[in-house]
Amino acid sequence: MNIHEYQAKALLRQYGAPVSDGRVVLKAEDAKTAAGEMDGPLWVVKAQIHAGGRGKGHFKEADAGEKGGVRLAKSVEEAAEETKKMLGRTLVTHQTGPAGKQVNRVYIEDGSGIERELYLALLVDRQTSRISFVCSTEGGMDIEEVAAHTPEKILSFSVDPATGYQPYHGRRVAYSLGLEGKQVKECVGLMALLYKAFVERDMEMLEINPLIVTDEGSLKVLDAKVGFDGNAMYRQPDILALRDETEEDPKELQ
Repeated sequence: MNIHEYQAKALLRQYGAPVSDGRVVLKAEDAKTAAGEMDGPLWVVKAQIHAGGRGKGHFKEADAGEKGGVRLAKSVEEAAEETKKMLGRTLVTHQTGPAGKQVNRVYIEDGSGIERELYLALLVDRQTSRISFVCSTEGGMDIEEVAAHTPEKILSFSVDPATGYQPYHGRRVAYSLGLEGKQVKECVGLMALLYKAFVERDMEMLEINPLIVTDEGSLKVLDAKVGFDGNAMYRQPDILALRDETEEDPKELQ
């Protein structure tokens, strides 16, 4: 079962992860109010569909504009206008196929100053049933593309369930990503809370692409994709309830 970015970020926020303030919009007339509740001066408007590659995608409808499913706005009015262009339109990405997917909700969040983009994921290693960390300095790219062309830029290791997450796991990630100073400590703490969320919430995949170093030198979760173990969902009634928030085909959430 997969959930939308805004749902994933709300969940990670509960665990203390650094994510931007944001609002989900289902109706165009609510967009200006939602954007006005954030500080600016930059807003990011994101189409919410169950597919990657939104920023590089395109809409089928001409009145949606030529930009993809992730757009920057420099005013509340511009954020509202971009939201209206996306809602109800069909976004095509490399993962949707030519049919695309209808955008039924848009997420507006505060913009972030980006110094570096990094890649981070937690996955269940099917062979060992252990949780694995995967990280790369090549944030913002598909990890499959990085693996195909520059595999040396990917670090992957699993965590022994007997010991669970330990600070040295976080330091290993930090050093692999070229973090320094206070960022190392931030990384150790962030990896700890992500591991905790992963285990407690019966996740099978948690991908943060990108994890950024802001222009102020701090780590922030800029995008998040979460998938859950469907066989364990009876233990997570609040996660199951998130399915009621999506208007897409329920088969996609199995």
